[in-house]
Amino acid sequence: MTMFAAIVAVGVNAQVYVGGGVGFSTVDNGDNDYSSFKFLPEVGYSFNDEWAAGVVLGWEGVNKGGKKTWSFNPYARYTFLKGKIVDAFLDGSIGYAHSYNAGIDSDALSVGIKPGIAVRLNNRLSAVTHIGFIGYNHIKNNKSDQKIDEWGVDFDGNNIVIGLYYNF
Repeated sequence: MTMFAAIVAVGVNAQVYVGGGVGFSTVDNGDNDYSSFKFLPEVGYSFNDEWAAGVVLGWEGVNKGGKKTWSFNPYARYTFLKGKIVDAFLDGSIGYAHSYNAGIDSDALSVGIKPGIAVRLNNRLSAVTHIGFIGYNHIKNNKSDQKIDEWGVDFDGNNIVIGLYYNF
């Protein structure tokens, strides 16, 4: 009976959220102009004020040259700072991506931490940003068997993602 009460209590206090990010950019490079886009829908489940789990499914593409990438990125989120309006969190994630571009076919695996901040706009809507990546990336070119392994910290301005979440 105690186990049943604990499950009901977790279910009552839990929240489902949906959201994600979109992006679009254009590059003016003389005769080699192109546009790129991102669509990163996300769904998650908040177990309590500190812990959540979710997944991001991604699709990225470029209109010239045929580059396309799809990705799957599950994560566990720990909120270590909870304020009245702003929360700071860490997403521990394991990600997979498959890219293809003009005959190049590659797979990428990442394991690491993505720091982030959530700003509550109201009781249901939050603006969320991830700022960088700390961890490991492994990329394999499937056509040539070339492999790249990378450990590191990446906090440059090109690695910021901003999205909106709706909390049910």
